[in-house]
Amino acid sequence: MAGWSLVKVAMLTDCYPPRLGGIESQVRDLSRRLVAAGHAVEVFTATTGPGGERGGATTTGDDGVTVHRLAIPLPGGVPVNPFARREVRRRLRAGAFEVAHAHLGVVSPFASELVPVALGLDLPVTATFHCVIDRSVGVFRTIGHLARWANRGVAMNAVSTMAATRVSAAAGDAPVEVVPNGIDAAWWRDGAEVARPGHEPRDGRAVHVVTATRLASRKRPLALLGVLRGARQILDPAVPLRATVVGEGPQRRALERYVRTRGLDWVELPGRVGRDELRRLHHGADAYLTTARLEAFGIAALEGRAAGLPVVAPRGTGVDDFVSDGVEGLLGGSDVEIAGALAHLAADDALRAGLRQHVLTTPPAQDWAGVLGAVLGEYRRAGAPTT
Repeated sequence: MAGWSLVKVAMLTDCYPPRLGGIESQVRDLSRRLVAAGHAVEVFTATTGPGGERGGATTTGDDGVTVHRLAIPLPGGVPVNPFARREVRRRLRAGAFEVAHAHLGVVSPFASELVPVALGLDLPVTATFHCVIDRSVGVFRTIGHLARWANRGVAMNAVSTMAATRVSAAAGDAPVEVVPNGIDAAWWRDGAEVARPGHEPRDGRAVHVVTATRLASRKRPLALLGVLRGARQILDPAVPLRATVVGEGPQRRALERYVRTRGLDWVELPGRVGRDELRRLHHGADAYLTTARLEAFGIAALEGRAAGLPVVAPRGTGVDDFVSDGVEGLLGGSDVEIAGALAHLAADDALRAGLRQHVLTTPPAQDWAGVLGAVLGEYRRAGAPTT
């Protein structure tokens, strides 16, 4: 990027593809974007490679990212390696790195153990928190490692304002910046039609609500079905409604049972779909719905917003950073309020058209161009030679 000198980055992360998840995807995409901008990136992870690579195996992909696979044989491929510190120290010392970037969830033993290793080598360190530290704030303050990191110059950041506030509290009120996850906003928007003012976008068809989520209790998919059901009960029967809940996970059977026993035959559960298919769904839909409350960021909701969908979501999550109530969507404090907001949006064609026009003509600030600048700013704050 213009104005920045090139740096060599050691990414420290428990999880990395082919393992699936939000942190894994973000670390991979960030690494690729940095390499494409001319920086050098090597990833240190406890995740097994696509061909079973582990035990320190090192590969460099077509994307130019070098990956050190320090996984050990554990049941279920759990990304933990308590014996990796010495080998990682050796590789960091030999690699002439200029900054280490740790990526952390609520529980990240691998990356957490490597932060002191990098500090011991006098490497500048930045740490990104991709999680909601909520009930664990007291535990983190008692353990004290985040405050110690801050005292040793670690530049700490989190993916949303809500997440950063909690990390700061857990770190003894140390400064924590906001560095959001990144998306390719133009790609999600490509092919979407901007609604014309006054145009009735439904034309007699059902109002289509889309969700993309992991079907796991933390994401509250059963609550989401309850919100859909509540909205249907509020709506005028003359307004047709349908929903598509994309994703897989351990609660799938419970969702199928809920749909069957409560007569929600207008709700589809197609399973996991590819990015192209998800974009197509977004472009043909009218609203994006999420009921997740422990949402540090909300990448799926941001993708929906970038694709032109007004977002209906709980208030007080990471979604607040890119959805203002009545501007990019509607927010509610309780599930009852969220159901009411969704019903209001479904019933008001002009409101939907206006919100859609706004989100399609106002790209989100979390596009990769801005996010890369924020990441490099954190490298500079940590002490790396980036300017």
